Amino acid sequence: MTNEDKMAALAVIQGINAVDGFDPAPLAVEYVDLNTNEKRLRLPVMVQLAWFRLKYPEGRIAVSATPAKDYFVATARVYRNCTDPVEHFLAEATASRGALADKPTVSPREWAQTAAVGIALRNAGFGLQFGAAGDAFDMPAVNELDGILWSPLPSENTPELGNEASSAASAAIPPSTVQDKESPLDKALKMKCPIKKHKDKTLGEVLREDPGAINWIATKYTGDANIVAAAKLLCEESLKATA
Repeated sequence: MTNEDKMAALAVIQGINAVDGFDPAPLAVEYVDLNTNEKRLRLPVMVQLAWFRLKYPEGRIAVSATPAKDYFVATARVYRNCTDPVEHFLAEATASRGALADKPTVSPREWAQTAAVGIALRNAGFGLQFGAAGDAFDMPAVNELDGILWSPLPSENTPELGNEASSAASAAIPPSTVQDKESPLDKALKMKCPIKKHKDKTLGEVLREDPGAINWIATKYTGDANIVAAAKLLCEESLKATA
């Protein structure tokens, strides 16, 4: 491919989600890649959201967060229109965030949700024109709160959370979350859902998509007692997270 061909291809990419009168480039922020020391650009999540609203005034962003040991796992889905069916999303992403000792007022739940929204919007084309951390599994995560790279590289023992391959949204997990033994909450999240509507899904997946179903299992399901106990634990943890 010649340089002219590359320039032409880049010009087309720059036109993704184009909105008349709006140029996101001046709003991009600069950060230093800790792996290469190279300066790169990315769009703050607030700018991505504004761009999305300009492009899709009737759009919708669905966000959920699941509590885990010392961190939250958030999932975000981007829809062109608020009336689109649940499964007809434009892009999806998952991110996890834990509490920071030096920022006690920062909610890890809200941070995880913000990260997931930013990655989902980038996957939908709102900012993929700019370099961003998180493109590869060995990259540190961007701090969406102030643009600072905060987390160390994930270890080889870091557990998988959700379908990172399909969402291209793997986020680094603080090393304190890596446990030698699986916690009761982790086991509960991995339990299979007994409801036919959610066949082959785990309770963790159903919790993100249909929290009411988890409450039904905890209060009305008369089958496997272990599944009932797992659903009750998830309800309890969700209440703690929203308290």
